[in-house]
Amino acid sequence: MRPNRFYDVISIGPVQVGSYNNGRGQIRHAAACTAPKCGFSTDHGDRSAAELAARTHRGTV
Repeated sequence: MRPNRFYDVISIGPVQVGSYNNGRGQIRHAAACTAPKCGFSTDHGDRSAAELAARTHRGTV
């Protein structure tokens, strides 16, 4: 199985949002926080939901 290859990656603060093709041929969108010890990540069916999650995420303080 081929690893996920993210494309159209943007950063919103410490959160990166990217798109990828899953094993079923669907396009999925992920948001993940790059801050140390945060662990926030989400997977969405549309890009706007992933970007909204990135904008509203409050990292560890």
